[in-house]
Amino acid sequence: MLAVNQYIDHTILKPTCLVADIQKLCDEAKQYQFAAVCVPPNFVKLAKELVNGTSVQVATVIGFPFGYSATEAKIAEIILAMVDGADELDVVANISAIKNGDWMAIADEINHIMPIVRSKGKKIKVIIESGVLTDEEIIKCCDIYGVAGIDYLKTSTGYAEKGATVEAVQLFRKHLPDAVHIKASGGIRDYATAKQMIDAGATRIGCSAGVAIVTGAQMADSKSNY
Repeated sequence: MLAVNQYIDHTILKPTCLVADIQKLCDEAKQYQFAAVCVPPNFVKLAKELVNGTSVQVATVIGFPFGYSATEAKIAEIILAMVDGADELDVVANISAIKNGDWMAIADEINHIMPIVRSKGKKIKVIIESGVLTDEEIIKCCDIYGVAGIDYLKTSTGYAEKGATVEAVQLFRKHLPDAVHIKASGGIRDYATAKQMIDAGATRIGCSAGVAIVTGAQMADSKSNY
């Protein structure tokens, strides 16, 4: 059976998020041994306390959800998140710069961010919102972020009209160095979809439906044993 729980970033990023929501998220992450919880920046410190002593990592978002904040603002967010205990930073690329073909700005931004993240031994995932990009734009992103040596390229914020697709994950995998992993997120709500993403090359699944996905995996395994 696929240990799908180990792929999941159990996520809540809605603007109306409550303390009780974070507590529930972290409790579920510990129960199911998910890879990480992904929470808004203002809840990083709480999440870190709640998963302390477990293997669950704490991720948060930077420049979320549109990515067009200044590089300096993203760096400030990253530093504050790391101070609060974030293990992983999910940074939204400047989608507007990508759509305008301003590749120098994209490269300059990640080249300023990488040393800061690496100096603290943290992981970085870059979100490029693949659902609004052309294949050519995605490939160019793979080239730039691959050279930069990020840890993960992530498909989506979940806020665009189109989330993760198998085709995007496959395109990522074809054009990224082997050392760069893929996080599929946006619209993944069941085990079948999660497995499709993993089979296509994703090594992390960002979703709010982690429990349903694990339950679906268990049901699929039970059926296969008959």
